[in-house]
Amino acid sequence: MSRFWSDHVVNLAPYTPGEQPKIADLLKLNTNEHPMGPSPLVLEAIRAAATDSLRRYPDNESTALREAIAALHGLDARQVFPGNGSDEVLAHIFNGLFRRGDRPLLMPDVTYSFYRTYCRLYDIPCRTIPLAEDFSIRVSDYTAGHPAQPAGIIFSNPNAPTGIALGLADIEAIASANPDVPVVVDEAYVDFGADSAVALLERCGNIVIVQTFSKSRSLAGLRVGFAMASQEIVDGLVRVKDSFNSYPLDTVAQAGAIAALRDQAYFDQAREAIIETREYLTQQLATLGFEVLPSRANFVFARHPEHEGGALSRALRARGVLVRHFSLPRIEDFLRITVGTRSECERLCNTLSEIFLKTH
Repeated sequence: MSRFWSDHVVNLAPYTPGEQPKIADLLKLNTNEHPMGPSPLVLEAIRAAATDSLRRYPDNESTALREAIAALHGLDARQVFPGNGSDEVLAHIFNGLFRRGDRPLLMPDVTYSFYRTYCRLYDIPCRTIPLAEDFSIRVSDYTAGHPAQPAGIIFSNPNAPTGIALGLADIEAIASANPDVPVVVDEAYVDFGADSAVALLERCGNIVIVQTFSKSRSLAGLRVGFAMASQEIVDGLVRVKDSFNSYPLDTVAQAGAIAALRDQAYFDQAREAIIETREYLTQQLATLGFEVLPSRANFVFARHPEHEGGALSRALRARGVLVRHFSLPRIEDFLRITVGTRSECERLCNTLSEIFLKTH
């Protein structure tokens, strides 16, 4: 604690990202990065953008990028709100939509842990709603009457870290039951097998969809995310953004992201490869005795009935394999494992087999 800090800083609980170590021959399956590189068109666009024009400020409205995203999803560009990674977009959403005095934000008890971090940062009360026994979201928990009018509702779809997805009918039911509050659907992993709620925007003006280029577009290092919502909601987010940083996306990031959207063939090929490998990994883990939740993301969430999750994570790390372990109630025995290449998944499973042989 420092005497120079603002009063609220001491009570913050910063988000802890996945470990990013520098270890030789490391198999890194802990941060859901794409095992394939970005489209060659992206690298070409980045090189083309790296000129002396970088002395100029970027387009502060990211006009061409917004138009490209809107065209892909059948929206008006005024319904698109880009930002420096989806985490920044979420930060503006929390600040701009959920600060409603004592009204609580509703979210699942097991979900993306950054949501609670933002609640602390912006002093937003939150009420966590337990997932069902099978770790799915119970729609009735969000459609029935609430003890108090919520400030909003947020959940990941597919959920993180479980990988389980809600169908569009369930999302529409939640939004329709709460017409006066924003319902934020965080779709960071939607391209790996779930349905995007963008199809509901015309009918449900309270839905806000958040997506990222970090996962299915293989651009985690470029930091580009965006929200899609009604123009009314986007106008509010722009007011917040322009009160914080009016130039969030640099020229190179905008060029790379636009190029990624243009290479649909590469996107489809890479996505299908991840889905196919996910099914292979799920089968292999089941053969080893793991319970694997049904994932629609680029990771699986699994636990073994005979091994504690933290111990398994440490044993894997000692052998140069990183996976994500959360020391949290209900999920402390699970491992979140990124879907890598086929050979990387084989190495993971072989390493697990070695660990199990050693412990028996």
